[in-house]
Amino acid sequence: MRHVLAIDQGTTSSRAILFDDAMHIASTAQEEFTQHFPESGWVEHDPEEIWATTAGTCRAAIEKAGLSPADIAAVGITNQRETTIVWDRATGKPVYRAIVWQDRRTAPFCAELRAGGHDKTITAKTGLLADPYFSGTKLKWILDHVDGARDRARKGELLFGTVDSWLIWKLTGGAAHVTDATNAARTMLYDIHKGCWSRTICDLFDIPMAMLPEVTDCAADFGMTRPDLFGKSLPILGVAGDQQAATVGQACFEPGMMKSTYGTGCFALLNTGATPVASQNHLLTTIAYQLDGKPTYALEGSIFVAGAVVQWLRDGLKIIREASETQPLARQADTTQDVVLVPAFVGLGAPYWNAECRGAIFGLTRATGPEEIARAALESVGYQTRDLLEAMQADWQAEGTQPTLRVDGGMTASDWAMQFLSDVINAPVDRPDVLETTALGAAWLAGQRAGVYPDMDAFADGWRIDRTFSPAMSSDTRDRKYGAWKRAVDATMRF
Repeated sequence: MRHVLAIDQGTTSSRAILFDDAMHIASTAQEEFTQHFPESGWVEHDPEEIWATTAGTCRAAIEKAGLSPADIAAVGITNQRETTIVWDRATGKPVYRAIVWQDRRTAPFCAELRAGGHDKTITAKTGLLADPYFSGTKLKWILDHVDGARDRARKGELLFGTVDSWLIWKLTGGAAHVTDATNAARTMLYDIHKGCWSRTICDLFDIPMAMLPEVTDCAADFGMTRPDLFGKSLPILGVAGDQQAATVGQACFEPGMMKSTYGTGCFALLNTGATPVASQNHLLTTIAYQLDGKPTYALEGSIFVAGAVVQWLRDGLKIIREASETQPLARQADTTQDVVLVPAFVGLGAPYWNAECRGAIFGLTRATGPEEIARAALESVGYQTRDLLEAMQADWQAEGTQPTLRVDGGMTASDWAMQFLSDVINAPVDRPDVLETTALGAAWLAGQRAGVYPDMDAFADGWRIDRTFSPAMSSDTRDRKYGAWKRAVDATMRF
């Protein structure tokens, strides 16, 4: 049996999953790493800790499965997107901590871009908005604030990469400085129409283009791992940003198909085919995947806080010890209380794009307790998903196709949360048999190129549903609850 090693490097943990030649999970290993919050709205990671946990979980997964390196045909990588790392080309040492996608420190510069009318150029070329979410302004901040960084970058001494590029650099011992089209498309520096880095935007940000990685397809030859890491050099053959990898893992290969992933944040992608659709409703136009030199485009809506709101219940409020406790608490909540939680801890993403507002809770009474707050936390994810769906349907309406929703990610294990999601969007929600669709997407990209896995059509035919959740909420209740959510968001943004 030939296996594929999928690296799933996320926002709060690094994971490695081994898939066998039937795309079944043979073993998995996971390790959390430190979250750094040096100032309000700032979020950082230690790149060396990202690397150490990634290498460690890969070794652990191989050992747990009882495999030798000879049993592994390829490595696939999927990663937290937009997180920005700059390192020394000669030593491989980062010049600053990784600035995480959630980080909002560049909001003032983004406001300057909008005031100068540059946001229109950015959107036209990249499909993105002038928002701190993306890598470009984070990279500019590092070059502006680390002594000598920009001069060193101009001399070719420093390299930039998103997490995939950083991991490939470390895995290959510095032999490959490369990324794939999906990660490049999230930097705010990549022209998704021309398929190349934008000199116009790099000049606007004063970013030396010599520090940018080579851009390839999602299934390509990304390099060979150092032989000392796993006992043998392994080919890295598949790379995609986490949300695009989940789109692939959900087999959303036809225009009009849609997936929504619930991890730290929530990200919904709608396949729009070979033609990029310019959003009129504050969504992003991005690359869903690129194979054989041909990009497939998508509309994307990004929610900054989904699973992270459950972490907040655990680590901030300390009203739960495990994430699984939220489901029974939500079931026990007093249904006569309309508590609404707007989890704008780092601002609001699509379709609002308000970097400055912060979280709020509405409807509190003396009777409000952990049960009602837990329910409001889970409900906030459903409300935010409906916000995205309504925006997508407005943009996609002219195409005459209604999206179908496939879900994945850690939160989808909660039947309560998925039933509420179905109720509030008033549509069926399909949960797949394999919830690890992000890792599966990366594995399929690498395994298909290695000749281990079937082609796209056969892979799509093998996709299976675990459960379909159908709406059971009355229209009056749905309208009342969603109306309360919209009022709460409006009040939060006005505060």
